[in-house]
Amino acid sequence: MRVLVAGLGNMGRSHALAHHHHPGAEIVALVNRSVAALPRELQSYPLFRDFHAALEATQPDVVVIATYSDSHADYACAALEQGAHVFVEKPLATTVSDARRVVETARRTGLKLVVGYILRHHPSWMRLIAEARALGGPYVFRLNLNQQSTGPAWEVHKALMRTTPPIVDCGVHYVDVMCQITDAPPVRVHGMGLRLSDEIAEDMYNYGQFQVVFADGSVGWYEAGWGPMMSEVAYFVKDVISPRGAVSILSGMHPASASVEGHTRVGCLRIHRADGTDEDVDFAGEPGHQALCDAEQAFLLRAIAEDRDLARHMEDAVASLAVCLAADESIRTGRTVHLDFPG
Repeated sequence: MRVLVAGLGNMGRSHALAHHHHPGAEIVALVNRSVAALPRELQSYPLFRDFHAALEATQPDVVVIATYSDSHADYACAALEQGAHVFVEKPLATTVSDARRVVETARRTGLKLVVGYILRHHPSWMRLIAEARALGGPYVFRLNLNQQSTGPAWEVHKALMRTTPPIVDCGVHYVDVMCQITDAPPVRVHGMGLRLSDEIAEDMYNYGQFQVVFADGSVGWYEAGWGPMMSEVAYFVKDVISPRGAVSILSGMHPASASVEGHTRVGCLRIHRADGTDEDVDFAGEPGHQALCDAEQAFLLRAIAEDRDLARHMEDAVASLAVCLAADESIRTGRTVHLDFPG
């Protein structure tokens, strides 16, 4: 498959390396608006500054989009309309209507659309989801990811917050986990947030929290904050509770909160049953960030080769984005937001 990779930040470079090493892929070009520091393996590929020019010039079979969030929907639709399958980093779009536009374009063209939910390809998180589903709902979801970012990491976060608050950028991953565990649609969201730094725009906030209610009665809580002021205490909480017990990632297994590798790490899973029995499952040799990006791109290529049905994948991507954008709306308006999903 001829592959065009757009966006050469942390995720884009990793996705490009995945295709560079995959025997079923051939990178035809890379796209970045500015000069990018590239690893040796990627330095020989043609480099474009303009996405649409690269798309027209290379006519790829697959387009990987890892640019800033506000370009995701337009770039994905342009690639699909030209006949390319698409992998797009999360979030799928910056509005629900744009996300639905991308999904509709994929359905109409019959092409594959995969969204970059990296936890879907992590064996430990897959086990967490399977164990939670086996307990049965309704569920209580308690999830957070706060990051005490400083120096270069804080600069990256400030750049992301030009368009996207933390509860949207990070939150879509964890709401997607909720969606995979409960098959019920989200119906109501309430959020609150606070701007804790003068280094970000006055209309942006770097700390947020929201609550979501699902149609089956399940309820979820998610919290995310970025910046040098954030606490390293209880920054990584991952609990799923049901009437029959709970599945949790044990604390004390994680490096500093700003570590990219630490965001996906499980280390040890505790399965607690309401009858009082506990089971700890250790995960030695968990995949690192690059291995997970390799798995994401391998999944994309398999989905194309095997013509896999990605309808649920796309529906969950829209639902998780809708919850996080509703939380952002709730924070900005002070009102509870009601969602309208079938099911």
